[in-house]
Amino acid sequence: MIFDSINRTINLIKMKLLKLFLICLCIISCAPVYVNYDYEKGTNFVAYKTYGFYDDMETGLSELDTKRFILAINNKLNTLGLTQSQNPDFLIDLKSMEYTEQSRNTVGVGLGGGGNVGGGLSIGIPVGNSKITREITIDFVDESKNGLFWQAKSESTYNPNSKPEKREANLLAIVEKVFKTYPPKIK
Repeated sequence: MIFDSINRTINLIKMKLLKLFLICLCIISCAPVYVNYDYEKGTNFVAYKTYGFYDDMETGLSELDTKRFILAINNKLNTLGLTQSQNPDFLIDLKSMEYTEQSRNTVGVGLGGGGNVGGGLSIGIPVGNSKITREITIDFVDESKNGLFWQAKSESTYNPNSKPEKREANLLAIVEKVFKTYPPKIK
């Protein structure tokens, strides 16, 4: 009887994890995340063990999305061996902006002339909806030394009307992609 209850609980947890994984997989495959990195040459990334967030961040995200994003960053940095601290080695600043990108798909309509008279007219008619793209910038700043020492910028499509689960999965996918190669391999 007790073992049946434990097995049901374990199966329920497995199903929830599988659901979250499938949501992440769907979002990653449907909405690619593009990331660009930059860092200060000569930075000793191994020396940075603790981090904190700026108190006055204006992330450009909703309050709930900011909480989700910070939680995802905390979890990822913890897996990388970093811990959040009141006296951190460096601070993290988050900024984001949204912009609407017009559809790049067009249908061309053309008219032409013939004979001794030349002429023509061509018009490109946009097809499809415009999409909202969100750019998120993550800065690592060491205020006691050189200031900004690592930066990542991500771009991904964004639907402000999506459900909280999908928004959370999208933010998790962004964090996974951003920190995939952190710390950078310096040659």
